[in-house]
Amino acid sequence: MKQTRYIHGHHSSVLQAHAWRTAENSAAYLLPHLTDSTLLLDIGAGPGTITDDLAGRVARVVATEVDEATLVRTREGVRRSNVDFVVADVHALDFPDDSFDVVHAHQVLQHVADPVQAFREMRRVCRPGGLIAARDVDYSAISIHPASPPLTEWLALYRRIARAAGGDPDAGPKLLGWARQAGCSDITPSASVWCFATPRDRAYWGGSWADRVLNSRFAEQAAELGVLHETLLAISDAWQEWATDPDGWITLTHGEVLARA
Repeated sequence: MKQTRYIHGHHSSVLQAHAWRTAENSAAYLLPHLTDSTLLLDIGAGPGTITDDLAGRVARVVATEVDEATLVRTREGVRRSNVDFVVADVHALDFPDDSFDVVHAHQVLQHVADPVQAFREMRRVCRPGGLIAARDVDYSAISIHPASPPLTEWLALYRRIARAAGGDPDAGPKLLGWARQAGCSDITPSASVWCFATPRDRAYWGGSWADRVLNSRFAEQAAELGVLHETLLAISDAWQEWATDPDGWITLTHGEVLARA
């Protein structure tokens, strides 16, 4: 199965941003369904912060990433001992049928080549009556205030880069349909937001993107699409200005589904 190209890369600015994520701010819809006997598969565990939080609520977690180099970073972010680490492709998971009580994927399906096939595999390895949990952002619904031409250009450029890499930046509201196409019938859809509006949160988000647009894989892919470095500099400056604006506000809407296997 063809993989998309992960557009964020693993620059320090990206890892720092993703390490902000916790089970509370990124998987609240799932937490009430976890018990101390749950065996959980965490697809695309990234820097491991959500994984580590989930491990504190369940019996055991199996964390996956697409290659060993990425999995090393996951290991570095996990403190708990009840986590195993496995290289895996969500399109063809190397686990037997009915292996897990919960299969979880956060901000993963927007990056895969075939999200319906990914759902099929997640469903296959989930035991009957277990839960498939997925959460993804909808970049088409992002709201930024105060608006500015460079930040509007950033959002359009992000969506352009994501699609050029083979992903779907607007995956959130499509999760329900993808789960249905994969054969899931008992599905609970929901939505939640990240809101960055305090001085600390603006510094985190704006500072991260001011760096990322110049130094991460995002910058490389923008250049491949013919975007001038001066344009990226203007976007970076706009994020820094936004981060210091006391009226600065950004919300990112996420779609969520809980599907019974």
